[in-house]
Parts: sequence; structure tokens; C-alpha cells
Amino acid sequence: MKVLYFTRDFNAHDQRFLTALAQTSHQIYLLRLESNPYTPQPRMIPPGVEEIPWMGGDKPFHWRNLLVYVKDLKRVLNKIKPDVVHAGPVHTCAYLVALAGFKTLVTMSWASDILHEVKFDPWLARTATYAMKRTSVLVGDCDAVAQKAKDEYHFPSNRIVLFPWGVDLELFKPNGVPFLRKELEWTDKFVLLCLRSWEPVYGVKDAIRAFNRAAGEIPDLRLLLYGNGSQEKEIREMIAESGLQERIYLGGKIRNGDLPAVYRSADLYLTAAYSDGSSVSLMEAMACGLPSIVSDIPGNLEWVENGVHGWVFPRGDSDMMAEAILNAFANRKQLKEMSLKSRQKAEVKADWSKNFQKLIDAYDLATGGKA
Repeated sequence: MKVLYFTRDFNAHDQRFLTALAQTSHQIYLLRLESNPYTPQPRMIPPGVEEIPWMGGDKPFHWRNLLVYVKDLKRVLNKIKPDVVHAGPVHTCAYLVALAGFKTLVTMSWASDILHEVKFDPWLARTATYAMKRTSVLVGDCDAVAQKAKDEYHFPSNRIVLFPWGVDLELFKPNGVPFLRKELEWTDKFVLLCLRSWEPVYGVKDAIRAFNRAAGEIPDLRLLLYGNGSQEKEIREMIAESGLQERIYLGGKIRNGDLPAVYRSADLYLTAAYSDGSSVSLMEAMACGLPSIVSDIPGNLEWVENGVHGWVFPRGDSDMMAEAILNAFANRKQLKEMSLKSRQKAEVKADWSKNFQKLIDAYDLATGGKA
């Protein structure tokens, strides 16, 4: 089978998908929509994957060039003649493939595309609708995406494949040395971890506000803060104004191989996302046995049960997030049991080696198993 993998940018998730796809018997081609300044470059294309040069890919995407993109995409499709095109996000990459008239389209929602972004831009809402109407199979990473597709786009449930991505359970596991705690001399501190991208949808500013408030009542509270993004200036200003710089470690953009040790250096994982699917970083944290404090969006609630795997707070409410931190600290004897429950949930639901097959199943469903 020839698979053209068309994505917005080549991020860490794309690299993982393509590395796994390259190990199958299929021919894999990569097409990028644009280059994101916040994505570390260059990222290595996995052996066995051929990147296709075209009019997009090496610069930011602009809608004013839509006709040029579609014309050149048709050229690429005619040249490669793929059996299936895997494209996402819905409102950009999948839309372009739909405009190009390609029929065997496997659209992969990145969750925020149809759960969040289309709400604020009527044009994106229209492009998503157009793409969904011309999609053969929809791949979603959580029940919320599937429900949205059925309710608002009237997408047939028998053409939806749930693929919750997953993590390497051998790499992300509880046992290991929490070297960062020792390095920072935080061995006896209560350490929180937040490593979401510094973009509005991920609520990092809310997490910092919650930490600032809770830190006023817990002298031993510390925060490991990783990431970068468009809100970097505002976030750094918030930290400077808080007077808590000595209690916050800024780790920047972290390499995937260093992540397990970072998770093991924390007592709690934080995510204040306003919209998300099945968050890979949440799965990684759970696989490492890390209890979580999460916003009450549907994607998080599929993974974290309040009082079992951690604590849940109302999305956008930094005061309640701070209360959850204070509650976790007051009841930290519960963390060991929550750690075990989190790891168990990851083993059942977040095993990448098992979940990846669902993506291949989506391709087979789209082609009728004939490619």
C-alpha cells in the first residue's frame, strides 16, 4: 500500500507515527503543510519515509495561496498515486486533499481542530465541514472527537476509528532515578510538573496562577515548567512578577528521551488545557505512575477519574486548580495508591504497541482491504 502522510508540520508525534509506519510493509511518503517556528528543526525523517517537495512545507501556510496549494497537491497525487492519503488537521490538510478530489481520504483529527478551533473561526468551520463530507474514514484519539463527528458532522459511526495514540510503556515507567530532584536539591520538596506548549489552548498561564496561589500556603511547593510557544513573553513576565523564580525551574523544550526522568522527578502532573483529545503527555505521566491535576474537559475525563488517578478542576478556574493542589498536598498519603492506579490505566489503555494497529485498520477500512 502507498500511503501519503500529510500533516501540518513535522512534530514529535508525526515522527513517532512515521517511524512506526516505516516499519510496516507499506510505502510511506511525507508531505508537510508548513514550517512552525516553535518546532525544533531539523527533525530527522525516519529511514524508509520519502518526503515529497511541493509548494508548501518550508514556510508558514497562508490561505491566500489556496489555489496554488491545491494545484500542486494534485500534481503530487498524480505522481505518487497513493492508495490512501492520511491527512490532518481536519480544517487544513484534510480540506486541501478534499479540494484536490482525492477519494480514499483518511482524515485524522488532532482533537483541537474540531473540538476547539472551528468554534472561533467561521471559515475553519466551513473547511472542516467540507473535509468531513469527503472523508472516507475518520481517525480520532478520544470519544469526544467521535461524538462531535457524529453529532455535528453526521459522520457514520462505522467509519470512525478510535486511535488513542499511546506511549512506550517500557520507556515510560515508574521505576528510575529522579535525577532532577537531586540536581535542584528538591528531594524533600513537593514538586509539580507542567510541560504543555505555551499556547492559549493549553492554559499554562492558569497553571502558573494556581501554583502562585498554592505556593503562598505551601513553602515546600516547587514547579518544573517546560515548553515554549507564542505566550513565552507573558509567561516569563508572570514568573518574574510572582517573586517565585527560585521555586520554578524553566526547562525549555525537552527531548523525548529525557522525559521519563523528568516525570519521575515530580509528585504531580498538571494540565489546564481548555481543549484536548487524549493527551500524550498525560498518558506518559500516568505510565510513569504520576497522579495528575487536570481540567475537566472530556479528553482528560476519559483518563483521569477524580480521587482515583488524581484531581479534576473546572476548566479555566485557576483558583479551583490551586485548591486541587492544596488538597493533593494535604492528602499526599493517597498519592501512592493513585500512582498505582494511573500506571494500571496506562497499561490497559495507552499501550502504543497495541494501539498503533488501529491506524493500519483505518487504512484497510478506507481501501476495503484491497491495497
